[in-house]
Amino acid sequence: MEYSESGQPVYRHKDRKREFEFAIGDSENIERISDHIEEFVGPVATVFHELLSDLVHIDVHIVEPSPERNYYTLVTSGMSDRPMHAPEGAEELRYAELLIALPPDWPMGQEDWKKPDNYWPVWLLKFLARFPHEYETWLWGMHTVPNGDPPEPYSGNTELCAAMLLPPIRTEEGFRELRIDDDKTIHFFAIVPLHQDELELKLKEGAEALFDGFDEHRVSELLDPSRPSSLAW
Repeated sequence: MEYSESGQPVYRHKDRKREFEFAIGDSENIERISDHIEEFVGPVATVFHELLSDLVHIDVHIVEPSPERNYYTLVTSGMSDRPMHAPEGAEELRYAELLIALPPDWPMGQEDWKKPDNYWPVWLLKFLARFPHEYETWLWGMHTVPNGDPPEPYSGNTELCAAMLLPPIRTEEGFRELRIDDDKTIHFFAIVPLHQDELELKLKEGAEALFDGFDEHRVSELLDPSRPSSLAW
């Protein structure tokens, strides 16, 4: 096992060997997640449905900007259709879904999303939601996933090149968990994209080394693709 300087395990995932496995969404799970979003975030204006799904069917629920939350909130459903490969003793942490927030002027039309500069946050949501099932691994709070090795910017409009999962801070605390039954609780994590130096510091000293800078510069799940590194101010 390889470890970062902070003492956390580093997983290097090889090319996938398993074949395409067609998946359809769990309609009951989708409905429970949608109701949960509407209770704690706001009305779901639309759902970006996946037409052809591998392993899990990932939809993206979109809550439009409001006076209380002047930004789009995008939340996945489908990642929790299957359990992740959690470590022994953490079986209750096998189910998760993801979210990211976009500025109110973010281009959200289907034609807009044909452009990588507009679509990459949606791609990132879907990629990370499928990631633990594709590689038979576990994705949890404080985990980071770089965009390649070495990491490359997600698109031409940003220098952000990695993603870290954190508890969402722009939703009510009750949103963070959705209890389905005695064996299944869905945990919701926010995606916070990182710069290269932020990723390096996290690997060297741990996620906590970033928190003061995040707090000072208001880094959160609300995406600012042009934000400077929280370490360079």
